[in-house]
Amino acid sequence: MIKKTNSNEANGLMNTIIGKDTIITGTLDVKGALRVDGQVKGKIISSDCVTIGATGQIEADVEAQTSIIAGHVIGNIVCSEKIELQAKCEMEGDLKAKSLVIEQGAIFCGGCNMKGGTPDLGFLAQKSKVEQVGTGDNKKNS
Repeated sequence: MIKKTNSNEANGLMNTIIGKDTIITGTLDVKGALRVDGQVKGKIISSDCVTIGATGQIEADVEAQTSIIAGHVIGNIVCSEKIELQAKCEMEGDLKAKSLVIEQGAIFCGGCNMKGGTPDLGFLAQKSKVEQVGTGDNKKNS
């Protein structure tokens, strides 16, 4: 099975890696991609992709472009693009993103908000603004 990864990960441009035996408390503000295999308590801010590996344990709120979760997360995740919950992850908190992928086997306890972005399914034509505005109840009064 071929797995699609973030373009920076595919090009080997992972900016920051938190190792398995590392514990960080506080705010991480990373300009680029971040991978966490250790523990983080606090807040994570990234301009790119945040990946929580299978051994990663996070008690933090996350703000990023995309997030890939394979480990254990307690906290809220806000992404401008996509959140992916992989098969063995445990996620406890709220999610906000344009796109959400939850693999079979993932444990998710929380709320999800996907408003504000029109999902791009690839196989459906985008609605024009006229169609979107005209979808309400348009009864004429006589």
